[in-house]
Amino acid sequence: MPPREKGAPDQIRPKHLGDYLEVMSKAVFQAGMSWDVVEAKWPTTREAFHDFDMNEIAKMGEPDVERLTKDTRVIRNRRKLEAILYNAGTLLTLEKEHGTFRKYLRSFDDYYALEKDLRKRFKFLGETGIFFFLYVCREPVPDYHEWQERRQKK
Repeated sequence: MPPREKGAPDQIRPKHLGDYLEVMSKAVFQAGMSWDVVEAKWPTTREAFHDFDMNEIAKMGEPDVERLTKDTRVIRNRRKLEAILYNAGTLLTLEKEHGTFRKYLRSFDDYYALEKDLRKRFKFLGETGIFFFLYVCREPVPDYHEWQERRQKK
């Protein structure tokens, strides 16, 4: 995983769809922001998103986004807040189509094909966010240095 001053992020074994959404949401918020800012606001972000309970998030809509854009306890980027709700819906759809979200992830033999599909389906997830997301969720990822080298050749 990316070398950082604090090392690679901790990995989890997702047990629920909300676990995937939480990791994905952290990747969304980290795009273009300091990791330290995201980490500092994460406990209250979890609160704002009902501890990533998918049933509760499914009830959220534009009024909730509007409220969160005024809540100083969270990162108030409207597009990122909207992306979390959109991504939650996409996770639910993929789980319904494949039985589990993990089965969807494992339906790809190639990391880069999966990355391309994730980028197409989800909002605010780029190459780095997807690598972070898959790594933290203990899904197969290429060696970090090889991945970086390939990115730099583009």
